[in-house]
Amino acid sequence: MSSRILIAGLRGGSGKTIVSLGLIASCRRRGMRVAPFKKGPDFIDAGWLALAAGQPCHHLDPFLMSSQTILDSFHARTEPGALSVIEGNRGLYDGMDVQGSASTATVAKLLQVPVVLVVDCTKSTRTVAALVLGCQRLDPEVRIQGVILNRVGGARHKAIVSASIEAYCGLKVLGAIPRIKEAAMPERHMGLVPTPEHDRAVSAVEKAVEMAERHLDLDGILSLAEHAGPLPAGGGAIRDLFFKSDARDLSGFGGPGPRIGVIQDAAFQFYYPENLEALEVAGARLIRVSALHDEGLPSLDGLYIGGGFPETQAEALARNERFRKELASLAETGLPIYAECGGLMYLGRELVLKEGTFPMVGVLPVVFGFSKRPQGHGYTVLQVKRPNPYFEPGAEIRGHEFHYSTVLDWGGSPEDLAFRMVRGGGLDGAGDGLCYQNTLATYTHIHALGTPSWAGAMVEAARRWRAKK
Repeated sequence: MSSRILIAGLRGGSGKTIVSLGLIASCRRRGMRVAPFKKGPDFIDAGWLALAAGQPCHHLDPFLMSSQTILDSFHARTEPGALSVIEGNRGLYDGMDVQGSASTATVAKLLQVPVVLVVDCTKSTRTVAALVLGCQRLDPEVRIQGVILNRVGGARHKAIVSASIEAYCGLKVLGAIPRIKEAAMPERHMGLVPTPEHDRAVSAVEKAVEMAERHLDLDGILSLAEHAGPLPAGGGAIRDLFFKSDARDLSGFGGPGPRIGVIQDAAFQFYYPENLEALEVAGARLIRVSALHDEGLPSLDGLYIGGGFPETQAEALARNERFRKELASLAETGLPIYAECGGLMYLGRELVLKEGTFPMVGVLPVVFGFSKRPQGHGYTVLQVKRPNPYFEPGAEIRGHEFHYSTVLDWGGSPEDLAFRMVRGGGLDGAGDGLCYQNTLATYTHIHALGTPSWAGAMVEAARRWRAKK
């Protein structure tokens, strides 16, 4: 048996995250252990859920990983007596195609989890019931068992909508959140501001707790979770999650594992916890470093630079000249470096912003600017077309991209790129993956559970470099 609940919505921006945050933090305040999950590839919402739960938020994504992997991972992260809270993404049935593949509903059915639907009631009353009824009937296998009303105008508005849902849908309304003039959760672009950039993140979570305890039927939600029923079969060791489909022998390294640096600060914060776990399971010792505050790099055998918003920290990144020069020198000598999105931009020559032009590391011959609209947004499929340190030519990789940056100047050619874009924008619309020595930088974020060969290849490259060094 597994106590579990999924918070879904009719669309993005419906209020799923504030409800999930409030529920998780309120349960934690009650002394409960809560395991947070995020459906989809989003880093920022997951960061807020992790803050509320006091532990990492893991991802469940039917596009990036197989159904069995999702089940196995979910089993590995849950424990008896703990509550699992899954936040969906976009609308409940929004997926890749007309069938809704890779949707939140797909995960709900796979895990046989009760669904609570958060509905924006702005300027609507009885029509809200029609929307909920449509969700019930579109796929009866999805276990919609409760509704939370959001942006409710007042007592009369709440009463009409609640009565309509109970009369036509046979569902209990488990909360009604009023319209709030001042948003507790700050937003940027198409989502929330990451927690490392928000100086009042803890107080924002406290506001979510106040909202939940005042406006949600927490006992009713927990009752649904506790009566979720048996969880479909799955499980296994954490190690097997990452490497059961990887042919490498990752046992018996002998001696201490290679030291792989991970740049984690306000500029670079987008890391799936599974990716860091995978590196450690493969034998790496992870060393946290900061491109903003560290004067230089420690002794390393490899470096992983994740995504983030380097543009918000461009002046500080440029000012830390010693760190940039040391990194450029190490890349020149062949230090294995893997970089995603924000890491790609940091390894380029310059960032051009309206505030000015800021020098970056200069390993890659690219100048980046920024647009008001997303230049890459959504799932990607890459075909490996040329040799590189981490992926076999001919392999197919699934990932995700989300960036507002654009290439202003590039001193290379499409033939230099490691990947052909089957789906997604990449660096130039057709390819992605800039290589130099043992550096590979790409706009695509990969997930270690969907690309199990990556961590082993990264650790092997680090071991080889250490031996050569």
